[in-house]
Amino acid sequence: MIRATEVRLVGENVEPGIFKIADALRMAEELEVDLVEISPNAEPPVCKLMDYGKFLYQQKKREKELKAKSTQITVKEIRFGPQTDEHDYEFKRKNAEKFLKEGSKLKAFVFFKGRSIIYKEQGQILLLRLATDLEEYGKVEAMPVLEGKRMIMFIAPKKKSK
Repeated sequence: MIRATEVRLVGENVEPGIFKIADALRMAEELEVDLVEISPNAEPPVCKLMDYGKFLYQQKKREKELKAKSTQITVKEIRFGPQTDEHDYEFKRKNAEKFLKEGSKLKAFVFFKGRSIIYKEQGQILLLRLATDLEEYGKVEAMPVLEGKRMIMFIAPKKKSK
């Protein structure tokens, strides 16, 4: 598939240099490897002698390892009203604690319906209280911010010490 007449050859067991394509293919055949074009835009194109199947296998293996190491972050939401009762608050705090222990991010928000927007301070106090109650399980990423009819705060789980 290589169209150039001359190529710059690199790879193991090969002296780097410029070779005719026929010579490069013959060398690849002798070493029982493939001639792979690495840089087609170079002058002359750069080719490498390698086992292409083995290269693809190792590349897939590397990608799989990286995928296994990466963690999926989930965001759990907890919704409050500006005048949430003590029992409801405790129930939601326990759920928030559980979410943070699982390693999920927490999006806590106070939803203001109708004219309840006049209780902005109560909503902010509620979210800050939640933040202090969950201090040992997570840290606040974003302080309470009013966006439309919602006051939102994000809490990220603390890293587990090994």
